[in-house]
Amino acid sequence: MGRQTILGRVTQLAKANINALLDQAEDPQKMLDQLLRDYADNISEAEQAVATTLGNLRLLEADHKEDVDAAAEWGGKALAASRKADELRAAGTAADADRFDNLAKVALGRQLRSEQEARTAEPVIAAQTQVVDRLRAGLAAMEDKLAELRAKRDELVARAGTARAQNTMLDAVESVDVLDPASDLNRFEEKVRREEAMAQGRQELAASSLDAQFESLEDLGRASEIEARLAALKARAA
Repeated sequence: MGRQTILGRVTQLAKANINALLDQAEDPQKMLDQLLRDYADNISEAEQAVATTLGNLRLLEADHKEDVDAAAEWGGKALAASRKADELRAAGTAADADRFDNLAKVALGRQLRSEQEARTAEPVIAAQTQVVDRLRAGLAAMEDKLAELRAKRDELVARAGTARAQNTMLDAVESVDVLDPASDLNRFEEKVRREEAMAQGRQELAASSLDAQFESLEDLGRASEIEARLAALKARAA
């Protein structure tokens, strides 16, 4: 993947409005899970792009340093050859002097070529450095966004769990209608009342039966007393 493409994706993802995306989602939790996976994948791709771009930048910098060092080296060689030519010319050896001057010219030509290559590489290095800086900034923004997504996902899951628990409780409360005479609670209460009434009736019945027994005893006592008195009267009359 080209660095411009990944750079554009990094910038777009880092600027994504999570809340707006969630508002448009039918299942926010599933969307967040998918976003987390997408972000992790894109961060991995971006890291590879940064590593590749940074590696290329280091190669360019190394080549530039070689060109700068080579230019300095060839400059030194040109100076040495020129001085040697001057010494030989002063000593009256013109042919040897010309040969060293030619060597100095060759060295100067290579110095110029190395300097030109170094100058050509400098804007490329500058541009590559900007790309690396932007990719690094994009990576940092994506990592922050990933942390935000994870926090949002955890918050959503917690809120959904709380909402489900509340709805379950409300459903349970709504299923019991204490004002409905046909409800299970009122039917049970009615059954208890009937049992209480039956118990009260049995108590009253038992009490009335006991009173009747005592009344029978009283009647038997009066009859015995009457018989005793009658027997006494007969005894006196005899």
